[in-house]
Amino acid sequence: MGSFSIWHWLVVLLIVVLVFGTKKLKNIGSDLGGAVKGFKDGVRDGSANAGADPAGPAQQVTTSKSADANTVDVEAKQKS
Repeated sequence: MGSFSIWHWLVVLLIVVLVFGTKKLKNIGSDLGGAVKGFKDGVRDGSANAGADPAGPAQQVTTSKSADANTVDVEAKQKS
């Protein structure tokens, strides 16, 4: 009872093909392969860039406050 026979897996495969169809299964496989490839490229680029930028993350760009009366400050301030 620990493992299933080959016939069990063939029946399961047949049911999956009947439910999803071969075209949908092919698309799922190609999408999964593309996602894995993108993940590997991202990891490779991340490790290559880790040693190249000793300055750290880029600084946030801030702008000066405008004198417009309609501007709403989103920072919550507590009444004292």
